[in-house]
Amino acid sequence: METVTLTDKQFLTGAKNGIPVRIGGELRLPRDLSRVPAVILIHGSGGVGANVDRWAQELNDIGVAAFLLDCFTGRGIVQTITDQSQLASLAMIVDAYRALDLLSKHARIDSSQVAVMGFSKGGFAALYASLSRFRQMYGPAGVQFSAYIPFYPSCYTTYIDDEQVSDRPIRIFHGTADDYVSIEPCRNYVERLRRAGKDVQLTEYAGAHHAFDNLLYSKPLYLPDAVTTNQCPREERPGGIIVNLETGQRFTWNDACVTRGATVGYDSLATAEATKAVKAFLVSIFQLRP
Repeated sequence: METVTLTDKQFLTGAKNGIPVRIGGELRLPRDLSRVPAVILIHGSGGVGANVDRWAQELNDIGVAAFLLDCFTGRGIVQTITDQSQLASLAMIVDAYRALDLLSKHARIDSSQVAVMGFSKGGFAALYASLSRFRQMYGPAGVQFSAYIPFYPSCYTTYIDDEQVSDRPIRIFHGTADDYVSIEPCRNYVERLRRAGKDVQLTEYAGAHHAFDNLLYSKPLYLPDAVTTNQCPREERPGGIIVNLETGQRFTWNDACVTRGATVGYDSLATAEATKAVKAFLVSIFQLRP
């Protein structure tokens, strides 16, 4: 599918003149021959990995199609773990909307029942794709996501009008021991959304690390070069400027608050519970036969 690569400033100001690029994805359909619901899966900084593949299988098992969106390969990116500046997380929201547009025209997909689910960097895209402002700027006409399911997303930046989100449900899953992407800013954001009357829930898994649903990290792995912004609270200002609240200046990846080093680790109990919760949620909203 055709999409564009935008900087944060371009995205936030509604620019349409980004760098054109063609990206791809893999659609995995369940055996049911009828039109089926679908979930778009958006990978994290390591690219499409084992957890995305497993989730696709879990979705197919309940009669839901899975679209594994690859935001990296078409752009010549292997991973952004060590250099997040290669692709703005906001730009991946555009990719998600383009995937929604593509799937809504597929003969086997029920266009009224397409959810988005993402992990880490992709979790950010899955969460903030819910913003009404962003959807109005970049979303396809006549169709919207039926649910938003972010796993361990970054919630460090406060965006203008970020309490104005879709009325469709938002379900966030996060580990309390995550030293890569802290859970605390998401707790604060969820509380603001609840006060605004939005249908949002944050499920916390005690002691779970980042990427707790990825079996490849059956032994916790410390990534010494992984870029983290746990100490970088940010806020959007008019004109598409993101300000580092610690310095009052425009945020850059060279700011002193940007550090390196984080842990990823599989948690079988958290994975089992999250899988059960997500599947039950989708059975409910898609009105599937359990």
